[in-house]
Amino acid sequence: MGLQALFFYLFAFIAVASAFMVISSRNPVHSVLFLIVVFFNAAGLFLLTGAEFLAMILLVVYIGAVAVLFLFVVMMLDIDFAELKSGVLQYAPIGMLVGLVVAAELILVIGSSVLSPEAAQSITMPIPNPAERTNTAALGDVLYTHYVYFFQIAGMVLLVAMIGAIVLTLRHRQNIKRQDVSRQVARTPETAVEVVKVKPGQGL
Repeated sequence: MGLQALFFYLFAFIAVASAFMVISSRNPVHSVLFLIVVFFNAAGLFLLTGAEFLAMILLVVYIGAVAVLFLFVVMMLDIDFAELKSGVLQYAPIGMLVGLVVAAELILVIGSSVLSPEAAQSITMPIPNPAERTNTAALGDVLYTHYVYFFQIAGMVLLVAMIGAIVLTLRHRQNIKRQDVSRQVARTPETAVEVVKVKPGQGL
């Protein structure tokens, strides 16, 4: 067994074990921490296959932003997880259906590569030689030439999802003074200044 195969089995075993702990941990904070471990080992697997760009993206985006955001949200929000898990059984049939669909897709992908090895030769964009062109440059060529419209559509979908999440979670609290710029600009001396005539000897 070579050193590369040894590291592959090590990263794969830790990733699978951590993924199991993500769904089996009772504490949601521990689940997020195990998820970060999964991302680290997945990045290691990407490095072993020569996809260093995907490995760095996984570390920067998913661990540096998404997983840490999950951790802060779970720690800061006062969520009653006992009440949240009380109705989980009613979603079990849907979860099993989704799991069966994902398992069937994985079997089809693995089975096609085993039954028909020539399927890999039908790739329209061949993998470049690392000595001639890096993975990052080749990925950029593919994204910004052949799939540029799909890349922009994916960005628009993420933007709409972000705006929708902000709109759905935004709550306007009452009895709070807020600045109204249009009302301030529309003020005139007649509405802004009030002249009070005080009679002699009475004061204000």
